[in-house]
Amino acid sequence: MTEPTSSFLGIHGTALALREQRLQLLATNMANADTPGYKAQDLDFNRALNAAMAPTAGVDGLHGAAQASRFERASSQPSLDGNTVDGEREQATFAQATLEYRASLSFVESKVRSMLTAITGQ
Repeated sequence: MTEPTSSFLGIHGTALALREQRLQLLATNMANADTPGYKAQDLDFNRALNAAMAPTAGVDGLHGAAQASRFERASSQPSLDGNTVDGEREQATFAQATLEYRASLSFVESKVRSMLTAITGQ
């Protein structure tokens, strides 16, 4: 993000991008539910957000923060083929992450709408 955009959207623009990355990870988990040896991954959102918002994050702060905050999720049900994806758990986690993404999107839309109102006066 450019500096004026990131300062205008504040934490919400960064949160939205990180939530999108988490959704992609969770979708990949579901897509690989039957892949032998696949290890389910997740993103520690709070850790990634704190790292991305740090003054030392730099230009690649968002991507670096997301990569550093990824982790393998332990399996709640052992699988003979080594796959750690639990389909029901992934669906529930994905549904929750979707709601969080929509909330962040609503904040961004609200900021943009208020800016448009200020510009157009309507």
